[in-house]
Amino acid sequence: MKKIVMVIAQDKFRDEELAVPKAIFEEKGYTVKIASTTKKDVVGMLGMKVKPDMFIQDIKETDFDALVFVGGLGAQQYWNDPIAHKLAWDFASKNKIVSAICIAPVILANAGLLKGKRATVWASEMARLIEAKAQYTNNPVERDGVVITAAGPFAAEEFGKEIVKALSE
Repeated sequence: MKKIVMVIAQDKFRDEELAVPKAIFEEKGYTVKIASTTKKDVVGMLGMKVKPDMFIQDIKETDFDALVFVGGLGAQQYWNDPIAHKLAWDFASKNKIVSAICIAPVILANAGLLKGKRATVWASEMARLIEAKAQYTNNPVERDGVVITAAGPFAAEEFGKEIVKALSE
């Protein structure tokens, strides 16, 4: 059975960017764990309350098939986080899915993972992807190899479905 870990900020994650893909994953029978920098209740931008299952530093790529960075204003906390960057590289180096939605693709860009790859992001952050030498596409969802990026809450369903598709290949 496939296992997915979704990383949320300790404050102000984007509710539907967690809830919509998570529901899609669970509908397929996948196990989903939520990770953050806290195990206390976290509140999304729209008021959703979530209690993370684990700390981000306890994620091991050997335990999961896919890594998902959830967006929202709070995702900025991971933009330059060495733990988040290492996780992205650990998953990618093992040919496992690395994904991010909304402003979270900046995490992957800052980690150097998007260099030369097709990627998308919330429009306000496109310059950061271009600066990191990504091929910014402005598509709602973009997949390049094991890396999947999405532009925001409006793309949450397509994002979840693309991750499921990638996991079934």
